Amino acid sequence: MDIRQLKYFLAVAKHKSFTKASQALHLSQPSISKMIKSLEDELGVTLIDRSTKQIELTDAGEIVRKQAQQIIHSIDDLAQSLYDLMHLNKGHVTLGLPPIAGTIFFAPIIEKLHRHYPGIQLELMEFGSKKVAQGIESGILDVGIAMLPVDSCKFDVIPFVSEEMRLITHRRHLLAGKSVVSLSELKDESFIFLSEEFALYERIWHECTKAGFKPKITYKSSQWDFIAELVATGLGIAIFPQSLCAKLPTERLRIIPINPAIPWNLGIIVKKHRYISYAAQTLINLIKNHRFNHN
Repeated sequence: MDIRQLKYFLAVAKHKSFTKASQALHLSQPSISKMIKSLEDELGVTLIDRSTKQIELTDAGEIVRKQAQQIIHSIDDLAQSLYDLMHLNKGHVTLGLPPIAGTIFFAPIIEKLHRHYPGIQLELMEFGSKKVAQGIESGILDVGIAMLPVDSCKFDVIPFVSEEMRLITHRRHLLAGKSVVSLSELKDESFIFLSEEFALYERIWHECTKAGFKPKITYKSSQWDFIAELVATGLGIAIFPQSLCAKLPTERLRIIPINPAIPWNLGIIVKKHRYISYAAQTLINLIKNHRFNHN
Protein backbone atom coordinates (compact mmCIF):
# COMPACT_ATOMS: atom_id res chain seq x y z
CA MET A 1 0.00 0.00 0.00
CA ASP A 2 1.33 3.41 -1.05
CA ILE A 3 0.81 6.44 1.23
CA ARG A 4 -0.13 8.41 -1.88
CA GLN A 5 -3.11 6.10 -2.40
CA LEU A 6 -4.45 7.08 1.02
CA LYS A 7 -3.82 10.79 0.47
CA TYR A 8 -5.55 10.78 -2.91
CA PHE A 9 -8.46 8.79 -1.51
CA LEU A 10 -8.86 11.23 1.40
CA ALA A 11 -8.85 14.17 -1.02
CA VAL A 12 -11.63 12.61 -3.10
CA ALA A 13 -13.59 11.76 0.06
CA LYS A 14 -13.23 15.34 1.30
CA HIS A 15 -14.25 17.06 -1.94
CA LYS A 16 -16.73 14.36 -3.06
CA SER A 17 -15.38 14.89 -6.55
CA PHE A 18 -12.46 13.55 -8.59
CA THR A 19 -12.28 16.86 -10.46
CA LYS A 20 -12.06 18.99 -7.31
CA ALA A 21 -9.58 16.58 -5.74
CA SER A 22 -7.36 16.77 -8.82
CA GLN A 23 -7.45 20.57 -8.65
CA ALA A 24 -6.58 20.55 -4.94
CA LEU A 25 -3.72 18.09 -5.45
CA HIS A 26 -2.54 19.65 -8.75
CA LEU A 27 -2.69 16.24 -10.41
CA SER A 28 -4.59 14.90 -13.39
CA GLN A 29 -7.93 13.27 -12.72
CA PRO A 30 -6.94 10.01 -14.48
CA SER A 31 -3.88 9.71 -12.21
CA ILE A 32 -6.03 10.01 -9.09
CA SER A 33 -8.66 7.61 -10.45
CA LYS A 34 -6.00 5.05 -11.31
CA MET A 35 -4.37 5.30 -7.89
CA ILE A 36 -7.67 4.85 -6.04
CA LYS A 37 -8.68 1.94 -8.30
CA SER A 38 -5.39 0.24 -7.47
CA LEU A 39 -6.13 0.76 -3.75
CA GLU A 40 -9.57 -0.82 -4.18
CA ASP A 41 -8.03 -3.77 -6.05
CA GLU A 42 -5.40 -4.22 -3.37
CA LEU A 43 -7.99 -4.19 -0.58
CA GLY A 44 -10.54 -6.20 -2.53
CA VAL A 45 -13.40 -3.79 -1.83
CA THR A 46 -15.20 -0.89 -3.51
CA LEU A 47 -14.46 2.35 -1.65
CA ILE A 48 -16.37 4.90 -3.73
CA ASP A 49 -19.89 4.79 -5.18
CA ARG A 50 -19.41 6.36 -8.59
CA SER A 51 -23.03 5.91 -9.75
CA THR A 52 -24.26 9.33 -8.63
CA LYS A 53 -23.33 12.84 -9.73
CA GLN A 54 -21.74 13.61 -6.36
CA ILE A 55 -19.71 10.60 -5.33
CA GLU A 56 -20.28 8.95 -1.97
CA LEU A 57 -18.20 6.56 0.10
CA THR A 58 -19.31 2.98 0.54
CA ASP A 59 -19.40 1.43 4.02
CA ALA A 60 -15.92 0.04 3.36
CA GLY A 61 -14.82 3.46 2.11
CA GLU A 62 -15.94 5.09 5.34
CA ILE A 63 -13.88 2.61 7.38
CA VAL A 64 -10.82 3.21 5.19
CA ARG A 65 -11.31 6.99 5.44
CA LYS A 66 -11.19 6.92 9.25
CA GLN A 67 -8.15 4.63 9.35
CA ALA A 68 -6.37 6.59 6.61
CA GLN A 69 -6.77 9.83 8.58
CA GLN A 70 -5.11 8.22 11.59
CA ILE A 71 -2.27 6.89 9.43
CA ILE A 72 -1.66 10.28 7.79
CA HIS A 73 -1.73 12.01 11.21
CA SER A 74 0.81 9.50 12.53
CA ILE A 75 3.12 10.13 9.58
CA ASP A 76 2.72 13.90 9.99
CA ASP A 77 3.56 13.55 13.68
CA LEU A 78 6.70 11.59 12.79
CA ALA A 79 7.77 14.28 10.34
CA GLN A 80 7.09 17.00 12.92
CA SER A 81 9.10 15.16 15.57
CA LEU A 82 12.10 14.89 13.27
CA TYR A 83 11.77 18.53 12.26
CA ASP A 84 11.77 19.58 15.90
CA LEU A 85 14.98 17.67 16.54
CA MET A 86 16.71 19.59 13.78
CA HIS A 87 15.09 23.01 14.24
CA LEU A 88 14.57 23.48 17.97
CA ASN A 89 14.12 27.24 17.67
CA LYS A 90 11.52 27.21 14.92
CA GLY A 91 7.99 25.99 14.51
CA HIS A 92 4.35 26.79 13.98
CA VAL A 93 1.47 26.44 16.42
CA THR A 94 -2.23 27.10 15.91
CA LEU A 95 -4.03 28.28 19.03
CA GLY A 96 -7.80 28.25 19.46
CA LEU A 97 -8.74 31.08 21.77
CA PRO A 98 -12.15 32.25 23.03
CA PRO A 99 -12.35 36.06 22.63
CA ILE A 100 -13.05 36.69 26.33
CA ALA A 101 -10.02 34.66 27.45
CA GLY A 102 -7.92 36.45 24.84
CA THR A 103 -9.07 39.88 26.02
CA ILE A 104 -8.40 39.16 29.68
CA PHE A 105 -5.22 37.10 29.70
CA PHE A 106 -3.36 36.50 26.47
CA ALA A 107 -1.74 39.73 25.23
CA PRO A 108 1.25 39.41 27.63
CA ILE A 109 1.62 35.70 26.92
CA ILE A 110 1.71 36.26 23.16
CA GLU A 111 4.15 39.15 23.62
CA LYS A 112 6.45 36.90 25.67
CA LEU A 113 6.32 34.15 23.03
CA HIS A 114 7.17 36.67 20.31
CA ARG A 115 10.03 38.17 22.33
CA HIS A 116 11.70 34.97 23.54
CA TYR A 117 10.90 32.65 20.63
CA PRO A 118 10.83 34.79 17.46
CA GLY A 119 11.21 31.68 15.30
CA ILE A 120 7.88 30.27 16.47
CA GLN A 121 4.96 31.38 14.33
CA LEU A 122 1.71 31.62 16.29
CA GLU A 123 -1.56 31.42 14.37
CA LEU A 124 -4.58 32.58 16.36
CA MET A 125 -8.12 31.40 15.71
CA GLU A 126 -10.80 33.05 17.83
CA PHE A 127 -13.70 30.73 18.59
CA GLY A 128 -16.02 30.04 21.47
CA SER A 129 -15.01 27.12 23.70
CA LYS A 130 -17.31 24.63 21.96
CA LYS A 131 -15.76 25.32 18.56
CA VAL A 132 -12.26 25.28 20.07
CA ALA A 133 -12.90 21.75 21.34
CA GLN A 134 -14.16 20.72 17.89
CA GLY A 135 -11.04 22.20 16.29
CA ILE A 136 -8.73 20.30 18.63
CA GLU A 137 -10.60 17.05 17.98
CA SER A 138 -10.49 17.46 14.19
CA GLY A 139 -6.81 18.47 14.17
CA ILE A 140 -7.36 22.01 12.86
CA LEU A 141 -5.94 23.40 16.13
CA ASP A 142 -2.79 22.32 17.97
CA VAL A 143 -3.62 23.90 21.32
CA GLY A 144 -6.92 25.18 22.62
CA ILE A 145 -8.22 27.27 25.50
CA ALA A 146 -11.64 26.16 26.70
CA MET A 147 -14.04 26.61 29.55
CA LEU A 148 -14.02 23.51 31.74
CA PRO A 149 -15.18 20.83 32.02
CA VAL A 150 -14.49 19.21 28.65
CA ASP A 151 -14.53 15.55 27.64
CA SER A 152 -11.49 14.04 29.38
CA CYS A 153 -11.75 10.95 27.16
CA LYS A 154 -10.92 13.11 24.12
CA PHE A 155 -8.61 15.76 25.57
CA ASP A 156 -5.69 16.17 27.92
CA VAL A 157 -6.49 19.14 30.14
CA ILE A 158 -4.25 21.55 32.07
CA PRO A 159 -6.36 23.92 34.23
CA PHE A 160 -4.89 27.42 34.59
CA VAL A 161 -7.66 29.81 35.69
CA SER A 162 -10.29 29.28 38.38
CA GLU A 163 -12.61 32.08 39.43
CA GLU A 164 -16.28 33.03 39.80
CA MET A 165 -18.77 34.89 37.68
CA ARG A 166 -20.52 38.12 38.61
CA LEU A 167 -23.82 39.80 37.87
CA ILE A 168 -23.60 43.15 36.07
CA THR A 169 -26.45 45.68 36.09
CA HIS A 170 -26.79 49.35 35.23
CA ARG A 171 -26.11 51.66 38.17
CA ARG A 172 -29.80 52.50 38.84
CA HIS A 173 -31.06 48.93 38.75
CA LEU A 174 -33.13 47.76 41.74
CA LEU A 175 -30.43 45.20 42.58
CA ALA A 176 -27.53 47.63 42.19
CA GLY A 177 -27.24 48.38 45.90
CA LYS A 178 -27.04 44.76 47.02
CA SER A 179 -23.77 43.23 48.22
CA VAL A 180 -24.76 39.79 46.91
CA VAL A 181 -27.66 38.37 44.88
CA SER A 182 -29.07 34.89 44.48
CA LEU A 183 -29.87 33.53 41.06
CA SER A 184 -33.49 33.02 42.05
CA GLU A 185 -33.83 36.81 42.43
CA LEU A 186 -33.17 37.14 38.69
CA LYS A 187 -36.09 35.04 37.45
CA ASP A 188 -38.07 38.06 36.23
CA GLU A 189 -35.11 39.95 34.78
CA SER A 190 -34.23 40.45 31.10
CA PHE A 191 -30.90 38.79 30.31
CA ILE A 192 -28.34 39.69 27.67
CA PHE A 193 -26.39 36.55 26.73
CA LEU A 194 -23.34 35.77 24.71
CA SER A 195 -24.48 33.88 21.61
CA GLU A 196 -24.87 30.10 21.48
CA GLU A 197 -21.40 29.31 20.12
CA PHE A 198 -19.97 30.29 23.51
CA ALA A 199 -19.90 27.75 26.34
CA LEU A 200 -20.95 30.55 28.73
CA TYR A 201 -24.38 30.50 27.09
CA GLU A 202 -25.00 26.92 28.16
CA ARG A 203 -23.37 27.38 31.57
CA ILE A 204 -25.53 30.36 32.58
CA TRP A 205 -28.69 28.79 31.15
CA HIS A 206 -27.96 25.61 33.11
CA GLU A 207 -27.35 27.49 36.36
CA CYS A 208 -30.59 29.46 35.97
CA THR A 209 -32.62 26.32 35.35
CA LYS A 210 -31.01 24.76 38.43
CA ALA A 211 -32.26 27.80 40.35
CA GLY A 212 -35.80 27.07 39.18
CA PHE A 213 -36.36 29.31 36.15
CA LYS A 214 -35.57 29.71 32.47
CA PRO A 215 -33.84 33.02 31.78
CA LYS A 216 -35.71 35.52 29.61
CA ILE A 217 -33.12 36.44 26.96
CA THR A 218 -33.73 39.86 25.45
CA TYR A 219 -30.57 40.12 23.33
CA LYS A 220 -27.64 37.92 22.32
CA SER A 221 -24.26 39.05 21.00
CA SER A 222 -20.82 37.63 20.26
CA GLN A 223 -19.18 40.82 21.60
CA TRP A 224 -18.79 41.14 25.38
CA ASP A 225 -18.13 44.89 25.25
CA PHE A 226 -21.36 45.46 23.28
CA ILE A 227 -23.24 43.43 25.89
CA ALA A 228 -21.78 45.67 28.62
CA GLU A 229 -22.97 48.74 26.72
CA LEU A 230 -26.47 47.32 26.44
CA VAL A 231 -26.50 46.62 30.18
CA ALA A 232 -25.26 50.15 30.89
CA THR A 233 -28.25 51.59 29.01
CA GLY A 234 -30.66 49.56 31.15
CA LEU A 235 -31.73 47.04 28.52
CA GLY A 236 -31.01 44.02 30.71
CA ILE A 237 -28.55 42.26 32.99
CA ALA A 238 -25.62 39.97 32.19
CA ILE A 239 -23.33 37.53 33.93
CA PHE A 240 -19.60 37.76 33.22
CA PRO A 241 -16.39 36.21 34.57
CA GLN A 242 -14.84 38.11 37.46
CA SER A 243 -11.68 39.07 35.56
CA LEU A 244 -13.68 40.48 32.66
CA CYS A 245 -15.72 42.59 35.09
CA ALA A 246 -12.47 44.34 36.06
CA LYS A 247 -12.36 45.82 32.54
CA LEU A 248 -15.89 47.28 32.69
CA PRO A 249 -16.73 50.96 33.32
CA THR A 250 -17.77 50.82 36.98
CA GLU A 251 -19.07 54.40 36.88
CA ARG A 252 -21.89 53.13 34.64
CA LEU A 253 -22.30 49.58 35.89
CA ARG A 254 -22.62 47.65 39.12
CA ILE A 255 -20.80 44.37 39.62
CA ILE A 256 -22.37 42.05 42.21
CA PRO A 257 -21.31 38.60 43.53
CA ILE A 258 -23.75 35.73 43.01
CA ASN A 259 -24.75 33.15 45.59
CA PRO A 260 -24.35 30.26 45.06
CA ALA A 261 -21.18 31.04 43.13
CA ILE A 262 -21.00 30.12 39.43
CA PRO A 263 -17.48 28.88 38.65
CA TRP A 264 -15.56 29.93 35.56
CA ASN A 265 -12.61 27.62 35.00
CA LEU A 266 -10.32 27.67 31.98
CA GLY A 267 -7.94 25.00 30.80
CA ILE A 268 -5.41 24.29 28.08
CA ILE A 269 -6.65 21.37 25.98
CA VAL A 270 -4.84 19.16 23.49
CA LYS A 271 -5.99 16.02 21.73
CA LYS A 272 -5.23 12.81 23.60
CA HIS A 273 -2.40 10.67 22.21
CA ARG A 274 -1.40 13.27 19.64
CA TYR A 275 2.19 14.43 19.37
CA ILE A 276 2.78 17.89 20.86
CA SER A 277 5.32 19.82 18.83
CA TYR A 278 8.13 21.86 20.33
CA ALA A 279 6.31 25.06 19.37
CA ALA A 280 3.05 23.90 20.96
CA GLN A 281 4.81 22.72 24.13
CA THR A 282 6.62 26.05 24.40
CA LEU A 283 3.31 27.92 24.25
CA ILE A 284 1.76 25.56 26.81
CA ASN A 285 4.67 26.14 29.19
CA LEU A 286 4.33 29.92 28.85
CA ILE A 287 0.64 29.72 29.73
CA LYS A 288 1.27 27.36 32.67
CA ASN A 289 4.02 29.58 34.08
CA HIS A 290 2.23 32.90 33.58
CA ARG A 291 1.11 34.67 36.75
CA PHE A 292 -2.57 35.35 36.31
CA ASN A 293 -4.12 38.17 38.29
CA HIS A 294 -7.48 37.08 39.69
CA ASN A 295 -9.51 40.11 40.60
